[in-house]
Amino acid sequence: MSHFWFVLLLLIEVLVGCANSTESEADLAGQEALEQQFQESMSGVVLEGFFTVNESDSGVREERYHISKVSKLAGDYWVFQARIQYGNHDVTVPVPVTVKWAGDTPILTLTDVTIPGLGTFTARVLFYDENYVGVWRHGKHSGQHFGRIVPEVDQDISTN
Repeated sequence: MSHFWFVLLLLIEVLVGCANSTESEADLAGQEALEQQFQESMSGVVLEGFFTVNESDSGVREERYHISKVSKLAGDYWVFQARIQYGNHDVTVPVPVTVKWAGDTPILTLTDVTIPGLGTFTARVLFYDENYVGVWRHGKHSGQHFGRIVPEVDQDISTN
């Protein structure tokens, strides 16, 4: 009788393991589809919006990020090929980021990353639908930023 229970328990373990394996493969395929969609939807776009500075009463200021290409490197690591425009700054650089997922929603994370020509930044930016919203820190300054994700072809050529 004990042999019967041992075989039954072993069979249940194998079946549960197979079910978990199938579920993991489905999760992986779903995640890969989300990542592919994110990569395609964020290439050839402009993030046009505004940012605030917590330490200032100057209100909102304009910002523009021209994203020519987004590529996944490995794991959670990605690179954004970006032209960053705010204030008197206008630089084109590859920006290494980490992308985490909250369900189907990508969240860009940047922690103490030095961007040539701009300085060292920390940011968290959530992308959803055709919008972005986030928080940032640069040295002693910090704030929020938000705006729209617009295809590059919809942009006024005189502003590029």
